[in-house]
Amino acid sequence: MTLSIEAWQLLSLLLTLSGLLAAFGKLLLAQIQKSLDQRFRSVESQAAKWQDLERDFLRFRADLAVQYVRREDYVRGQSVIEAKLDAIANELKRVQIDGAKQGAQR
Repeated sequence: MTLSIEAWQLLSLLLTLSGLLAAFGKLLLAQIQKSLDQRFRSVESQAAKWQDLERDFLRFRADLAVQYVRREDYVRGQSVIEAKLDAIANELKRVQIDGAKQGAQR
């Protein structure tokens, strides 16, 4: 059994096979492009979330300096207030003693 193919049949067979190969290649490239686009959209959405998180963190850091009082600052403030209250108490005692002395002299 001998198989004989003429040149035009061989040429059309090669063109058909190359056309099928090109179509499959184009389909494969389209699927790859679709997958890459989906990944890039996912990465962009993650980047946007990270930017929002970073912006919130920077805002928190800025607000923290205004709202946060260090322990040393609190102790210093309380010491000043207590010193003033002690001075007022001493002054009141002195006034009471002076008043008692003047009342006793009359």
